[in-house]
Amino acid sequence: MADNTSWTPDPPAAGPAGIDTSVPSIARVYDAFLGGKDNYPVDQAIAEQAAKEFPDGGEGARTNRRMLVRAVRHMARQGIDQFLDIGSGLPTVQNTHQVAQEINPEARVVYVDNDPIVLAHGRALLEDNDRSVVVTADIREPEKLLANPDVTGMLDPDRPVGLILAAVVHHLLDEEDPEGLVETYKEWLAPGSYLLLTHFCSSTPQARRLEAVLRAALGRGQLRSMEQIAGFFRGLEMIEPGVVYLPYWHPDEPVRSPLDIAGLLCAGGMGRKPADGA
Repeated sequence: MADNTSWTPDPPAAGPAGIDTSVPSIARVYDAFLGGKDNYPVDQAIAEQAAKEFPDGGEGARTNRRMLVRAVRHMARQGIDQFLDIGSGLPTVQNTHQVAQEINPEARVVYVDNDPIVLAHGRALLEDNDRSVVVTADIREPEKLLANPDVTGMLDPDRPVGLILAAVVHHLLDEEDPEGLVETYKEWLAPGSYLLLTHFCSSTPQARRLEAVLRAALGRGQLRSMEQIAGFFRGLEMIEPGVVYLPYWHPDEPVRSPLDIAGLLCAGGMGRKPADGA
């Protein structure tokens, strides 16, 4: 999910037609954290400022990406063959459709972001993939998002869906009713669907300083406690080990303890929507 502010760099960078590179976007700032090339000086400036307050070398962002890969793999192995990835950000290695379609080539994926640069890059990436699509929409408008023809044309809401909210809900401020928004998406899900959600956690002073940088530069970014993050899964059957710091969720290799600041940046988990009346 991307939001613009009035901060203007000097000088602005040139970018693709229709994309304002004089204001930062969340998607491009994350890309800068990951060492990508689809970002501009205004985004790089925020990433550099954040790195001073949270000196993890971008490992927190990569930890979140690895969690996404493990979770999509888990859902696909449970038979989920359609995914809705909201706040997907810019394409990078091991995208949702690549992970899911490696297990099930018939899997369908809808990516959603409100930054037009994601649409431009996503279309190029998916040019030869007729089972995946990129949609420009805003998580804060669930009715409009879920009624988008590209969403309804690709996904069958009467069948289980893997809903992915990875590193996006922490960009919703309390006054935007994140709990209510997540609940709306959960209500849309058919029984047997899964929700993956990861979120900045307020457990360390370094993360709290990072929040201040994001709020000042982007106008949003809200850390929440482990208990608050767990609340987003209310009504779902939690997949073990529940809501945890991301390195502890179904790790591919032994986890070094204690966790460093990157490992403590985000918490999250996965829940399954039970059958009606369960």
